[in-house]
Amino acid sequence: MNKRIGFIGCGNMAQAIISGIITSKLISAENVMASNRRRGKLDDFAQKFNINKGDNNIDVVKFGDIVFLAVKPDKFNEITEEIKGSIDEKKIVVSIAAGITIDYLEKKLGKNKKIVRIMPNTPAVVMEAMTAVSFNSNLDSKEKEEVVEILQSFGRAEVIEEKLMDAVPGISGSSPAYVYMFIEALADGGVLTGMPRDKAYKFAAQAVLGAAKMVLETGKHPGELKDAVCSPAGTTIESVYSLEKNNFRGAVIEAVEKCYEKTAAMSKSNK
Repeated sequence: MNKRIGFIGCGNMAQAIISGIITSKLISAENVMASNRRRGKLDDFAQKFNINKGDNNIDVVKFGDIVFLAVKPDKFNEITEEIKGSIDEKKIVVSIAAGITIDYLEKKLGKNKKIVRIMPNTPAVVMEAMTAVSFNSNLDSKEKEEVVEILQSFGRAEVIEEKLMDAVPGISGSSPAYVYMFIEALADGGVLTGMPRDKAYKFAAQAVLGAAKMVLETGKHPGELKDAVCSPAGTTIESVYSLEKNNFRGAVIEAVEKCYEKTAAMSKSNK
């Protein structure tokens, strides 16, 4: 793809996206530029992936055809005020921050600007991100396709209505943290029953990876796949019974709900 991409902010999520884009070879490192408040962190990452370093945020905006705003939500007022004079009608601005709405960015940068709101997750580092994406009305169909192609270069991407965006962090944006906790707990169980810890992590992580792949590639309902593992009076149904008694599913559902409530509150404050 013959596009230049800029990143204002080079934290963990931006680094995950950049590494995914470059690893996929969709866009070359010479066509990527990033800026970051902490210069040392940017220097180390830029050296590793051979990307361009912006001396400031305006450099990044001028460089990029597509500009990712990869800063914390509380920095958006400052950043948008700084760059608004350099954003023309041709550039595409992509926000990756939870709670920052398209309406908010249109008010800050202009109603005529091309605005995209996305919610990726950190598995972009290993090319397995899940990214939700919403567009404002100023992008044409080709531009939308190009943005989705970039997002698919480091995983899967799904276009959704913006009103659903606040639900995304709890389901996929934040959920890798829950999964890591689950893997750690599985491994702890393995250690408890005699498995060396290094092997327990491998068994647990591969089981989670394989189960997720089964859901995505077979198209079967997770309940159906679960039932196929549960033999009558067998070991798996005994384990499932224990999880149900301890409110496993209820705890997960509540975690997603709490994440949604937090994100929705942030979105409401940024309208």
